[in-house]
Amino acid sequence: MEVTIALRLPRDAASVSVTRQILGAELEILGVEPQIKEDIQLMLSEACSNVIRHATETDEYTVTAQLVADKFLITVLDTGRGFDPDKVDTRSPMAENGRGLQIMRALADDVRFINRPLHGAIVCLEKALRYVHDSPGELLRAH
Repeated sequence: MEVTIALRLPRDAASVSVTRQILGAELEILGVEPQIKEDIQLMLSEACSNVIRHATETDEYTVTAQLVADKFLITVLDTGRGFDPDKVDTRSPMAENGRGLQIMRALADDVRFINRPLHGAIVCLEKALRYVHDSPGELLRAH
């Protein structure tokens, strides 16, 4: 089974919630285990929130979500100035903000940051899926 959803969104804080709800509904309908769904929604929120806060040169960004076999792949693309993830300050786990990259790294099975100076950044997140027994996702996976 393969499903792809692509969203082009305004760089506005409201878009984070909309994206989280759309992809959360997809995962819910398929019957993805609740903890996996919550992890995906949180890492997605962090990636989108970083665009809102830091990619000030762009008016919009794109989120692509792909369900391929038993993996969920998220790509967040902005057209800002880019960033070097190795040069981002590491915050204390108790900090109020500035922990987005740490959260994404902790929750994703694989995370890649592609820096495109003066052309934006791409965040790629991958998470293995597990389904609730007899859910649509589990039944479709068997075919």
